Amino acid sequence: MASMATILRRKLHDNRHFLIQKRLFSLESSSHDTKTTSRIEKILIANRGEIACRIMRTAKRLGIRTVAVYSDADRDSLHVKSADEAVHIGPPPARLSYLNGSAIVEAAIRTGAQAIHPGYGFLSESSDFATLCEDKGLTFVGPPASAIRDMGDKSASKRIMGAAGVPLVPGYHGSEQDIELMKSEADKIGYPILIKPTHGGGGKGMRIVQSTNEFVDSFLGAQREAAASFGINTILLEKYITKPRHIEVQIFGDKHGNVLHLYERDCSVQRRHQKIIEEAPAPNVMNDFRSHLGQAAVSAAKAVGYHNAGTVEFIVDTVSGQFYFMEMNTRLQVEHPVTEMIVGQDLVEWQISVANGEPLPINQSQVPLLGHAFEARIYAENVPKGFLPATGVLHHYRPVPVSPTVRVETGVEQGDTVSMHYDPMIAKLVVSGENRAAALVKLKDCLSKFQVAGVPTNINFLQKLADHRAFENGNVETHFIEHYKDDLFTDPNNLTRAKETYDNARFSATLVAACLCEKEHSAIKSSLPGTNGLLPIWYSHPPFRAHYQASCTMELEWENEYDGSSSKFFTFSITYQSDGNYLIETEEVNSPGLEVKATLLHDQDFRVETDGVSMDVSLSAYSKDKIKHIHLWHGSHHYHFRQKLELDLSDDNEIQQKTNFETALHPPGTVVAPMAGLVVKVLVTDGTKVEEGQPILVLEAMKMEHVVKAPFTGHVHGLQVTAGQQVSDSSPLFSVKGE
Repeated sequence: MASMATILRRKLHDNRHFLIQKRLFSLESSSHDTKTTSRIEKILIANRGEIACRIMRTAKRLGIRTVAVYSDADRDSLHVKSADEAVHIGPPPARLSYLNGSAIVEAAIRTGAQAIHPGYGFLSESSDFATLCEDKGLTFVGPPASAIRDMGDKSASKRIMGAAGVPLVPGYHGSEQDIELMKSEADKIGYPILIKPTHGGGGKGMRIVQSTNEFVDSFLGAQREAAASFGINTILLEKYITKPRHIEVQIFGDKHGNVLHLYERDCSVQRRHQKIIEEAPAPNVMNDFRSHLGQAAVSAAKAVGYHNAGTVEFIVDTVSGQFYFMEMNTRLQVEHPVTEMIVGQDLVEWQISVANGEPLPINQSQVPLLGHAFEARIYAENVPKGFLPATGVLHHYRPVPVSPTVRVETGVEQGDTVSMHYDPMIAKLVVSGENRAAALVKLKDCLSKFQVAGVPTNINFLQKLADHRAFENGNVETHFIEHYKDDLFTDPNNLTRAKETYDNARFSATLVAACLCEKEHSAIKSSLPGTNGLLPIWYSHPPFRAHYQASCTMELEWENEYDGSSSKFFTFSITYQSDGNYLIETEEVNSPGLEVKATLLHDQDFRVETDGVSMDVSLSAYSKDKIKHIHLWHGSHHYHFRQKLELDLSDDNEIQQKTNFETALHPPGTVVAPMAGLVVKVLVTDGTKVEEGQPILVLEAMKMEHVVKAPFTGHVHGLQVTAGQQVSDSSPLFSVKGE
């Protein structure tokens, strides 16, 4: 791309310009004016996680040295290890570290960095931060502060777009935030309405309000969440379109007045108002519509003198086919890799080139459209609990291998902790293909091979999304998950599906039993090479008594992550046979035993054969709270089992050890924390009479709020938590005693 850029520059500028430019570069001094003409040689990334790692990768390829910043919680994080230098900037809360602009600028000056790349989130859309960087003589790798101000403020941007004739969703975009006025404006717009912070993104602070009775609590909650995430709590109101698609256009501008678009992305599949699968280009879109959308986005950027990367978001009414301007994100988007895949360009490299004052390397007519790409966001979250964020240690982390058509953007590695302080995204899986169908096949395959254990994830849910017939046909809209919830979530009352799920889990537990035994057998043999006679009698060849085969008992508890209401137990009798296979039988009626041959290939990988079918499986085991956790992956399946005690290998059928699980039971009516988090508000006092569904307290984790409600009518007892208190996942909060 560098050679292409040089050719284009020669076409656009005469030799005299290059002589002047060369002379300027040869007269470097400490003056601010001369500094702005020098190229970036060292860059500080004012972010964390996967985006920091992704920016560093391009910077290092360009020969640019990198500086990371980190909070106490991120001291040993991957982005810190990946940087040439790293500077500590504060404690874990974002407002004291990653939102502390002065500390970040000081870190850049201290390390001699010439530029700051903000990534996405945090300070990326802060005009004050962009101005501070420029005031300190640092290059802000992003748009001008004026454009951030105009377009980063959603209310201001809508006024600008309205004046430019771009269609807007009916709403209130004023600066007056009095709650009674806002409530009055909501009544004028008509319910349902969408409450949305004027700054930031990622679905933080967004609320759908169905009636006037819900408005006050929703408005105040949105303000708190916006303040915690972006430091600004102003709110706008919009009419809520019931059947929308979320389509956005990637635009790019340089400092020479050139602006182009790099096609659109469809980001309609969302949960909690946050995207989880994005694709480019948008499916089922006519070329005329695509062109019109792209031109509108370019016009929007030119209206505010925009340069660098930006995204213009539109909401498309699937009923009328009309599109409306929603907002402009004045930064690099989370989902930018799908655009990179279909245009064959590195957008971070473009950002740095534009910051260096270079023109865009291609014009609009030269932008290619190369096939199709998907991005799936892999989160640590509890799907059955409404996608609540989860925390914990990544005891096992094995992403899929990368290739020219498969990318894994991640900021973690095995052994890292997913913290409650930040977004719970573990990785972004990005795939491309010659068309949508080919890319979708690759997405499904990669999701089935992406292994995470230690925290609950949404990987199985993403597989169900990708497998759904409507998604395969490209019939997507923002209510996709809600509309197809019966297909996407396991209903324990559906007996046919429940039995199928149970049978698959039992079969997987059988494979676990065989693999655990084989791994122990292999470990014993490797520790005693060439000494078969010293093997425990359970594994001896031939059996230590004629016509006798030793056996053992193993009990596994099935952790069904799509039905957390109860656990299932599988009890197996395992017989090690003279041919080295395992006969695994269960106590269940009408459940014949299976003979399994298990071969250990490498550490956690096995080849198993049963009933004439052989397959590859992977096994991961770790201990936590005196429980052994065992994860099995085979084909498109992933199952999680628990075991209290180590396997007891006995040479006598009468001497068997069964695992007894201790389930911590709380008294009826006890309400436990649905996630680890911070208590931000307690709404009642101990002893208060409450109605079913009445809010009791508000928890915040990873910048998202969750309202904990009364499970039924009664009186609150044992309410001892207070605002500002940290609580752990599943810890008791209070109980409700019926009348």
